[in-house]
Amino acid sequence: MSHTQTNGKFEQFVYEILENKSKKLLVILITLGSLIGSIMMFPTELVLAKMLPGKSTNTFTVYIDTPSGSSIEQTKSVAMCIQNVLKREPNIVDMELYLGMGSPLDYAGLVKGSGMKQGEEYGELVVNLTDKSQRDEESFLMVQRVRPIINNKCEKIVPQTSIKMVEMPAGPPTLADIVVEVYGKDNQKVIALSNEVSQILSKTSGLVDVDIMADEVYKKYQIIPIKDKIAKSGLSVEQVNKILYLAFEGMGIASKDTIKSNHQIDIFLSLSKDTKKIHANTLEDLKAKLSSLNLMSRSGFMVPLIEVIEIKEATSIPTIYHKNLNTMVNVQATTDMVSQVYPLLDAREQMIEYFSKNYVVNKVAGISTYMFDLELKDKVTGESYLLRWDGEMKVTLDTFRDLGAAFIAALLLIFLLLVVYYKSFAISGIVLAGSFLSIIGVIIGHFVADLVTQETFFLTATSLIGFIALMGISSRNSLLLIDFARNLILEHHIEKKRAIAIASATRAKPIMLTAIAIILGSALLASDPVFGGLGVALISGTMAAVIVSLIFIPVLMDNSEAI
Repeated sequence: MSHTQTNGKFEQFVYEILENKSKKLLVILITLGSLIGSIMMFPTELVLAKMLPGKSTNTFTVYIDTPSGSSIEQTKSVAMCIQNVLKREPNIVDMELYLGMGSPLDYAGLVKGSGMKQGEEYGELVVNLTDKSQRDEESFLMVQRVRPIINNKCEKIVPQTSIKMVEMPAGPPTLADIVVEVYGKDNQKVIALSNEVSQILSKTSGLVDVDIMADEVYKKYQIIPIKDKIAKSGLSVEQVNKILYLAFEGMGIASKDTIKSNHQIDIFLSLSKDTKKIHANTLEDLKAKLSSLNLMSRSGFMVPLIEVIEIKEATSIPTIYHKNLNTMVNVQATTDMVSQVYPLLDAREQMIEYFSKNYVVNKVAGISTYMFDLELKDKVTGESYLLRWDGEMKVTLDTFRDLGAAFIAALLLIFLLLVVYYKSFAISGIVLAGSFLSIIGVIIGHFVADLVTQETFFLTATSLIGFIALMGISSRNSLLLIDFARNLILEHHIEKKRAIAIASATRAKPIMLTAIAIILGSALLASDPVFGGLGVALISGTMAAVIVSLIFIPVLMDNSEAI
């Protein structure tokens, strides 16, 4: 079939649409239906929006937070359980365990404050994987798969333990996917309110690794030297302090000089693990442990340690956190391969219903950054609290808001430039409509990509960048048709419908060649974990722009008196 025959058939196809009012109406209805249907994919969750998708890496970290006051042995027992589960994974090369501290800082640890961890209740397990090019399973899919196994098996070893699977973030530096900042004046009440928020987040579908950045209040024992008894027994307070330190920790007792080195080596004395261990966290067990320790007085008599000390039961004092000079506790959660927006809206509605029993709940009005925040006022005491949403979710909303504003600004600028050029609002509106309708292809393209990929294919910030870039391509296609059709009408005096049909058939080839070049160039991006959204947006959006330009724009041109 010759090129002339192809052009002639397509010209006749477009001309028949323009001649038949019912066909023109059908094209308009199909286009508008496609637009509405594609936009409805967001509330129906057929297409999910996220800042950036998961990024496959060669390592991830397991954070272990046992309750405040836990011993290093308890933390280690949880860590050993996690190691036993992960040992069965063939793609894991090795693991490094750090007890009582955070692991050496990486990007994730720097963002999440790992370097500030210090205490026996903390532990981190760094897991190194085979290179991502040599395994079929992505690291974030592996984490998603093993997380429930580890949580169900290992968190119950020490009650109230929090185990978090932390991956290297692909996107912005945030504390967690979803963070709820609980503000109030009384720290204890803020912590209590945070626990209630944590329980709601734990029950929200799509959220995992829920944790509170606050110390638990626990029972402890204070050992106080009785100075009068120490002096009468011929001992010193220093002796008492040293034997207490030796009994539970160990200490340096001397130093050794070395010939090859310019510094001394400490000789460290420590009791065996069984000797240092207290079998239960009770006052009786602590007294039994201390009763076995004796000190020699200056006169040579052995004095039982228990006789010169006093043991008092006390509660721990939790750390008070502040932000912007206000008392605050963070509640954080990770999304389990879902968009942050939908769990946020679900959890927020649950919080409104739950807190309405005891508080007057007010939503923060407006379209500001903090539009999802909740203000609580106690019905009895009148005290006020604020639940502020933060984390990657907030960055996502801010980014999509800013990119949406950039898109609207670009449309307005294109419209104004075309008004100046054509001296016609109608023609500028036609070009603008063609540019906007490429969103149909962008959204449907992400829906199709989600169907053919193993993991969820999100509409991301890079997808919106691709959509904004498409406006120039779509505008160019419409301008080619409008200028060519107007030239045929004004210079060659061809009837309007026929001129539009000829313009569509003649310009179809350069439009198609441009589209093919964009699609082939963007195909390289489609498989990239971060810029895949940009590639899919350019490919599917370009295809939609071609169809809109060659079918829908001619219908609008025919209905416009300005052509």
